[in-house]
Parts: sequence; structure tokens; C-alpha cells
Amino acid sequence: MKHLLSLEQLTAGEMEEILSLAATLKKERGTKAAAQHQPLAGQTWAMIFTKASTRTRVSFEVGVRELGGNVFFLSPADSQLGRGEPIKDTARVFGRIAHGAIIRTFAQQDVVDFAHYSGLPTINALTDDEHPCQVLADLQTMQEKLGGWAGRKVVFMGDGDNNMSRSWMWAAERLGFQLVICAPKKYQPSVSYLAGFKSGVVSCETDPLKAAAGADVLYTDVFVSMGQEAEGARRLEDLKAYQINAELVGAATPGVIVMHCLPAYRGKEITEEVLEAHAETIFQEAENRLHAQKAVMSLLARP
Repeated sequence: MKHLLSLEQLTAGEMEEILSLAATLKKERGTKAAAQHQPLAGQTWAMIFTKASTRTRVSFEVGVRELGGNVFFLSPADSQLGRGEPIKDTARVFGRIAHGAIIRTFAQQDVVDFAHYSGLPTINALTDDEHPCQVLADLQTMQEKLGGWAGRKVVFMGDGDNNMSRSWMWAAERLGFQLVICAPKKYQPSVSYLAGFKSGVVSCETDPLKAAAGADVLYTDVFVSMGQEAEGARRLEDLKAYQINAELVGAATPGVIVMHCLPAYRGKEITEEVLEAHAETIFQEAENRLHAQKAVMSLLARP
């Protein structure tokens, strides 16, 4: 593994290797073994973010430092990218100065191009196409809460054609668990995109209660993502029937876990009652961003 650009590009074995190491790093955090695990010692990694962030920025900055490295952060206001410099020119400069890059931006192609022109280990920290680090942390949480994903059913509620749903789809395709995208027809992935999934584990449904039946995991994301604010009122109206609430939880498997990638907007994609009832899982999921990302960086730093 030279980069983490998408889950689509990972094999099942690579995902499992990341998650195994993430579990070890979490267990050993704060111990002598952790202090000796310094794969980024002597390295400086760049964080280039053109989208706002809380958990991603904090977890990566802490993670780089815990792995022995240094890190610097650039927003659009801090670099010539904000003034229109091509990503390939920025990448060529960074390739001569930094040791790795963590990029959170809009276009997936920008991350792909940066990796190509810089020659650096490059991590997709979110694009409009995928959010691989989040789903790796989600899988780690499933492992901790449910013992794994084999034979499990995950239901993704709401906007089924966004970066989170796509990363979940590739995780299911590679690892073999059942994934149901539950969304109105116009918010489901296109027929052409679905055609890329050959294993039969990914399906779509429009009825929330039908989708929730037998679910081991109910998952949601914000109904209005960054860059969609102008259509916010319409999206909230279109998706309101797909809120995770007590009725939906009751339709799922007893012991179902509810997950959310955060930030959460109570009363919209999830109720206050359900979020607080499942807060331990949701914030464990947020913590696991640190451990999963440290595992990714450790593997990318291998000779």
C-alpha cells in the first residue's frame, strides 16, 4: 500500500491489516510499546485542508505526533492553492520537502494528482467521492462492539449517494457483509455506479422500516453536506422520513448499534433521544479515527 486514496483501491487483506494494527495501537497507547513505535520519527507530514474539519484535523495532528513525526497545516488562505495554483505544482514542491501528505478537499482527482506528482505517501482525509478513514474507524468500532462484520447487516440511511455511502459500499464489497442503502430513489447511487459492485452484498431500498428489519448497524450522516447549503431546505424535506428514531431502532435486530460519522444535527438525521442512547458507540467511533489513521500512516511509512 503506497497511498490511501479510496477504499475502492484497497484489498480485503489490506483493510484487515489496517484494522488489526489499529486495534494493537489502541490497546498499547500510552505504554512503553507505543513510545517505541515511532515510524514517522524524523519526518514532517503536510495537512492540506480546503474543507472545514474538527475530528479529522485533531486526530491526524495527534496521530502524526504520537508516531514520532512533525506536522504542519495549510488552509486555502495559507497557500497558493487558494489563489489558483495547480495542484500538480504544489505537489511537486511538497514532494521535495515533506515526507507525506494528508488532504481534505472537494475533488477526488486532486488527491490522485497530488499523490502522482509529489511521489509522497498520500492520504485521502475526505473528498466528495470517498471518506475512507472514517469507514475504517467505523469498521474498527463494529469489530469492538459486534465482534466483526461477518454475517452482519449494515443499513445506511439518508443520502445514499455521498462520500460516506460510497466508502461503505466498497467496504462491503471487499469484506463481504450486507449493506443496504436506504434512500429515496433520487438519492440512491446511479445504476452505472452500482454496476461496479459484483458480489451482490450491496442493495438499495426506499422503505426505512423494511430496510431496518434485521439490521445490526443503523448508520447515518448529515442530510446537508458541505457545499450543499443552498439546497438544504429541499434536502431536509426530501429525507425527513429517513431519520433514525426510536421506531426505526425498534424495527432492527435487538442490540442494534447506531453509528454516526459526526457532526450530528439532532432532530434532522437522528433524534436527540437515539443519539444520546447510543452516544457511547458514536463517540467510540470518533475516537477510533485516531487509531485507524495511525495504523494507515504506520503502514505507509514502511520501507
